Amino acid sequence: MKTNTIKNLDKFVGTILIPVFETYSKSLVPIEFHGVSVHSKVFYGKKDTHYLVEKYDCTHIFIGLGKDVDYKSLKTIFRRISSNQKESFSSNVALVLPEQFTGEQVEATISGLYLGTYDLGHFKKTEKHPFLNEGFELSLLSKKDFSETVSKALKITQAQLETLRLVDLPPNKITPKYLSNWANEAGKKFGFDVEVLGFEAAKIAGLGAFLSVGKGSENEPQFVIMNYVSEDANDKTKHVGLVGKGITFDTGGLNIKTSGMLHMKCDMAGGAAIFGAMQLIAALKLPVKVTAIVPCAENSVDAKSFAPSDVIHSYNGTSIEIIDTDAEGRLILADGLSYLIKNFKPEYIIDVATLTGSSVGTFGYECAALFTNNDSVSKKLQEYGDAVGERLWPLPLWDCYKSDIESDIADVKNYSGKPVAGAISAAKFLEYFTENHKAWAHLDIAGVAFVDDEFAKSKHATAYGVHLLTKFIENL
Repeated sequence: MKTNTIKNLDKFVGTILIPVFETYSKSLVPIEFHGVSVHSKVFYGKKDTHYLVEKYDCTHIFIGLGKDVDYKSLKTIFRRISSNQKESFSSNVALVLPEQFTGEQVEATISGLYLGTYDLGHFKKTEKHPFLNEGFELSLLSKKDFSETVSKALKITQAQLETLRLVDLPPNKITPKYLSNWANEAGKKFGFDVEVLGFEAAKIAGLGAFLSVGKGSENEPQFVIMNYVSEDANDKTKHVGLVGKGITFDTGGLNIKTSGMLHMKCDMAGGAAIFGAMQLIAALKLPVKVTAIVPCAENSVDAKSFAPSDVIHSYNGTSIEIIDTDAEGRLILADGLSYLIKNFKPEYIIDVATLTGSSVGTFGYECAALFTNNDSVSKKLQEYGDAVGERLWPLPLWDCYKSDIESDIADVKNYSGKPVAGAISAAKFLEYFTENHKAWAHLDIAGVAFVDDEFAKSKHATAYGVHLLTKFIENL
């Protein structure tokens, strides 16, 4: 989607999008724009409402914002308009930017409109959204120059759209090899280096926990390592490490799932968020160094599958007793964290995973669970999460939970076996492999990565984490 800025609507013919802040339902003063007058009895800018008027060879869509509007709400409002009103869009569309709009509000608005082009029907014959037609250009009616803001908004949304696609496509399409190929192509396109360790290379490297999970599948596991370095990098450049869970489908392994397996194509949403963030960080050319690891594997049921009561060895030499093969995500993350720390030594580490149903039981579908012992990192992640509508909230990493991962036969066990504090014991397991890193955070996104909402009839991806991670890194 391309954009241009115009100063007036002289001779404009097409669709005009007009955001309106709420007035009053009994206001005697009608809302007026472009010679169109709308009485408060039919529309007064109430949030989540809109009103269409055909006049002067133009379709005027008045869009209610409410009295105050936050980033997420604004983004959702314009995604809804873009998605639901696309039949009203002509080949010419103008967006009116209110004088009081800030740069962030413009960013949210453009992002919402572009997100509205996303169609879950990847294998259906559907008409292309008007915004995606070749040559389409969105005209911005504004007295200010928001070209840089708009460019950034489009890059954010392009990364999010790619993340949505990776998570929503079926597991027979999105295999570990597909993801490693995607990383290689994205690296060439956006400017970051990629190294991929297949089964044999991962075996030589000693990635035992990772390979234990992936060895039961006919789809070869892929340990994807990405490196982005700013052109202006020096000794003082911040270095961030990211790790994402890339389980392309999770049957539960030999502890096979008895419910919920239908949605397990989303078990790589943490890894997809890392892929999307890497695309966005490189596209924005942020002045940082980022090393990202996404261990990609399929947890399948086969004669070669690892079994409950197995003892395996991780990359850093830790012996792990397998209590439950369905607690596989923490195993591949353990190797990802250990490999990252030993070989790259980043100043900050964030891992992202659809890790536990326990986090959903705690927070529902409203926010992710945050685990970190670094107060500064915790506050910044929460601040930027609130700012872009990707909220998270902290849970404790107290040492009293260490007993949940203690094993009689091995250094640690991968599952407590208890019906309580599941998200915390999983985080304690991951913490064991961080070597007491001073700036590590774990985001359990199980409740926010794949949801039911107004934009599809079935559960679908949200791209949670792409913008949050990028904003955090951008502001280090």
